Amino acid sequence: MKKISKLLLALSFALSVTTSAFAVTVASWGGAYTESQKLGYGDPTASKLGVDINWVDYSGGLSEIKAQKEAGAITWDIIDVFAFDTINGCDEGIFVEFDFDKDFPAAPDGTPASEDFFAPMPSKCAVGNILYSWNYAYNVNNVDGTPSTIKDFFNTKKYPGKRAIYKSALTNLEIALAGDGVYMGKGGSEIYKLLETEAGVNRAMAKIKDLCTDPNGGCVFWSAGAQPPELLVSGEVVMATGWNGRFFNAEIGEGAPIKQVWDGQGLDYEYFALVKGGPDEANAKKALAMMTNTEMLAGSAKYIAYAPYRLSSLEIIKANEPWYKDGKTEMMPQMPTAPSNTKKYFLVDPFFWADNGTELGEKWEAMKAGL
Repeated sequence: MKKISKLLLALSFALSVTTSAFAVTVASWGGAYTESQKLGYGDPTASKLGVDINWVDYSGGLSEIKAQKEAGAITWDIIDVFAFDTINGCDEGIFVEFDFDKDFPAAPDGTPASEDFFAPMPSKCAVGNILYSWNYAYNVNNVDGTPSTIKDFFNTKKYPGKRAIYKSALTNLEIALAGDGVYMGKGGSEIYKLLETEAGVNRAMAKIKDLCTDPNGGCVFWSAGAQPPELLVSGEVVMATGWNGRFFNAEIGEGAPIKQVWDGQGLDYEYFALVKGGPDEANAKKALAMMTNTEMLAGSAKYIAYAPYRLSSLEIIKANEPWYKDGKTEMMPQMPTAPSNTKKYFLVDPFFWADNGTELGEKWEAMKAGL
């Protein structure tokens, strides 16, 4: 039975390959994000290289590519992945290791690729794609004043009303300490040092608990990215943490009366990995190098408010404003990595959450249960 299942899996993959022969296949997350990738740099790269680039949706993780590898019928060439998946995939020999300054072009001014990345890669098998923000926004019609700091998110005396926060501990603990006045350090290094201690975790949990039980405040927990803007627009909450791309779409795309605050934001990231032994590894490597060059990564910001991983891409956006596809919206103020938005921020640490996520998750749920 196991042999038959493998045979059927291999046949399924083979049929998939047949329908997309002579094409580089990229697995990504779908929706507006994949659309921005396709239009911003996928289609231009395909045109320049003369190679078709097909985009397929997947739900994350390494299980699907492992199944393809086990069946001996790999159909994906490139995968958009989280940081920790690049580490595990690299260790397991699923992904190709890079020599960054050899495999990826320098910036227009000659800066080597490795020095043009916003932050170092988590593994030799990862090349940066975009950075997005966990920040907060408020409804301008329901707040008397102009919140401008992460402390304001917790200031229910000055800004009364409920807050929407993510359902899990991830980023909430970092934001809580920043909101409690903790010096963040470069990229949030001091925040994570404090969270390595029981006292630091307790302080963060207490900050959230105080917010949620405050008669002038209160918490609504969200799980889907579309919820924070919806909660703000409906007036159910006056402030909400969320993802900057969602807030941007609501504000610019739909005209919602919301404004983002970048102080104390958490920067998170997405990477590309090249599948070892993929159906068109040679062309895929060329395509990946072109899609992640300065010009191409800047192109994705025409369609979505996520920051290109290359610093030099910001210069292209800045020099060609208004950059957004509507021809009137300037994108630099919307970029999570813009200098004006990174005066105080933390880089979400995948290693910290991999090591501590289960334990902190249990404490978090216990805290929520006692609200």
